[in-house]
Amino acid sequence: MTIAVFLLLLLGAVPIALVLALTAMWYIQVSGNTVLFDSYPQQLFSAIESYGLLAIPLFMLAGELMNEGGLTRRLIALARILVGGFRGGLAYINLVANMMMAAIIGSAASQIAIMSRAMVPAMEQEGYDKPYSAAITAAGGLLSPIIPPSMLFVLFGVMAQVPIAEMFIAGLLPGLLLGASFFVVIALVGLVQQYPKGQWPSRRQALHDLLWGLPALLIPVIIIGGILWGIATPTESAALASLAALIMGRFVYRDLRLTQLPQVLTRTAINAGLVIMLIAAAGVFGWVVVYERLPQMAAAWIAAFTSDPFVFLLLVIGALLLVGMVIDGIAALILVVPILMPIAQSQFAISPYQFGVVVCLTLVMGLLTPPVGAGLFIASSMTGAPPLKIFRALLPFLLATLVTLVLLAWFPWLTNGLIQR
Repeated sequence: MTIAVFLLLLLGAVPIALVLALTAMWYIQVSGNTVLFDSYPQQLFSAIESYGLLAIPLFMLAGELMNEGGLTRRLIALARILVGGFRGGLAYINLVANMMMAAIIGSAASQIAIMSRAMVPAMEQEGYDKPYSAAITAAGGLLSPIIPPSMLFVLFGVMAQVPIAEMFIAGLLPGLLLGASFFVVIALVGLVQQYPKGQWPSRRQALHDLLWGLPALLIPVIIIGGILWGIATPTESAALASLAALIMGRFVYRDLRLTQLPQVLTRTAINAGLVIMLIAAAGVFGWVVVYERLPQMAAAWIAAFTSDPFVFLLLVIGALLLVGMVIDGIAALILVVPILMPIAQSQFAISPYQFGVVVCLTLVMGLLTPPVGAGLFIASSMTGAPPLKIFRALLPFLLATLVTLVLLAWFPWLTNGLIQR
């Protein structure tokens, strides 16, 4: 009946945080262990009692300040210098700009919303198909959970008790690999559809865009460099990035007005509050899952099925693709990590970094796959393109992501190599 209540609430369009919290309460009541209600508030609080989670609202704030302060526009101009002259130049610009933004925002949904507003109208004006333009932008959102910083990596690091900084480092090579696979997709589709030929900016324009774009590029340097060089923790890097974005938007580019700050802070607080509430509810649900010994039962079933780590990771990818289609990535992460993480480490000796990167990338694909597909609907609402047409245009990018996931499952050094050094 607990599973039935969970599915009934989920299909009834109840907010996922309430689904998890109410399902946990239902289980406690029907199991007869009502003494667990005494620990219920404590479990809600303990799920969010982590200094590392403070990085989530701070990265959200950095993204909001960058968008309002004009830094996003300068990064797009900087991307034009690098790839704007190739055939289908705007498609490459879109992807490069998404890679730069992924190193700042850390949230796939936020990145899709911001980049859809910035890139799709420009691509449409130059003759690109609107659904395909939206699809490239939505696919760029898949880079957000693995190119550091990443909110999913922050959450996974807290749950798996591994250093968040090392999780960020583990995502560098996979992020570049996924970006390269998207470049190949754009090139192949461009050959078939004969994209418009791009134009390189004039030397004067390129110098202007370079000088104005370099300050914006300091934000990802502050975030990633501070972590790699051991100068700051991920949370401190997020705070420094927010401060840098505020200073640049207000005093360098002068696009950010002080009167906008209350709105920026309010949006950040609301979005962060939703995420934190979801983490708390999923934490208490995960507590019930562990109490019911589901990890041990799942471990026994999987161990009887296979002893190969690669096959295990393929099973995880297949299962999480289905989970990600109907459950938010953050909620799904909190649900599956307590069950699968002990199995991955104890039964198959899989590195937590490899497991974390594979799980986070697989779950975020659910943003772009029906029936829920929040990323699809965000891209659709921002551009006006039908979600189904965007999904069709997305299929080559989703296939490239699956190939990347298989490579990450087969070659552990793609995630562990930089950490071991």
